[in-house]
Amino acid sequence: MYIEDLRFSLWCDFVERSFLDGGFVELIKEEIINGATSNPAIFKSAILTSQAYKDDIKALKGKSPKEIYEALAIKDIKKAAEKLLGLYEKNDDGFISIEVDPFLCDDAQGTIDEGKRLFKKIGMPNVMIKVPATKAGYKAMELLIGEGINVNATLIFSTEQTKNCMDAFSRGIKRFEGKTLPKAVISVFVSRFDRKLDEKLNKMGLDTSKVGIYNAIKVYSLVQGYGLDNVRTLFASTGVKGDNLPADYYIRKLLLPNSINTAPLATIKNFVSSDETDKEIKVDKEIDLFLEKLDKSGIDLKNVCDELIKEGLGSFKEAFKEILDTLR
Repeated sequence: MYIEDLRFSLWCDFVERSFLDGGFVELIKEEIINGATSNPAIFKSAILTSQAYKDDIKALKGKSPKEIYEALAIKDIKKAAEKLLGLYEKNDDGFISIEVDPFLCDDAQGTIDEGKRLFKKIGMPNVMIKVPATKAGYKAMELLIGEGINVNATLIFSTEQTKNCMDAFSRGIKRFEGKTLPKAVISVFVSRFDRKLDEKLNKMGLDTSKVGIYNAIKVYSLVQGYGLDNVRTLFASTGVKGDNLPADYYIRKLLLPNSINTAPLATIKNFVSSDETDKEIKVDKEIDLFLEKLDKSGIDLKNVCDELIKEGLGSFKEAFKEILDTLR
């Protein structure tokens, strides 16, 4: 746990084979991170740019592109899970996530089957199966949790999605017949709101770089309200683009009890090397007033969330397609 009294964790939003054998281990030893996440865009960057995969790709010649991709990804995820296992066994998180094929986002049974298959193939208890928060995804989350598989509910932007995920987890927990409850996280994306809206808000004379933070706090409050001990909020998409904000802005503004922040390496390094503190979290009333002001100014947050969900799914599909096209 990075901040013990808050039960606040830092997870690394990066996976690449040579890193897993070097810097990743150091970050764990130094008690900076106690978990990690991956997604199609991260694997695209790793597989298509790193020489560490060259020999494996050559050895897998003759397999389909998806079979090659899965073999590479599974090897990395298993390696990361092994490095994190000690933390998991001490109940200090120790999770690594792998995402199902993003093209299955509207296929509940396909997501369930692939999630179960990946979890079994990796064969480690500290793996989370990442499932996008879509209508099909909610059904998959329920069934996977019910079978004892840890789930990372991803691409969450709205409180509506959050409620659907939490309801799915609640139903899944009731189905579960084992002894130790599987764990789950609600991955709410943060900075994408501000990247999308800040220019417009600035022109309108409204405060910038707040929508993502305030929306994330609303999601967090909803998750906490369910009182499910095995489900926590994970703040994702917390890297900063440009120089107008401190690099660790989206970590410092979301230092909330019982939460996780998964961030790029550079963001984490900036955060841990800084002496600044920022634990002044806005209360719900102030947030509600700000969001009401947005609504009165013509900013429909529901439409923004819908656009961001569509864009997020699209970007992951594009990254996944590019990986498969390259591996043909």
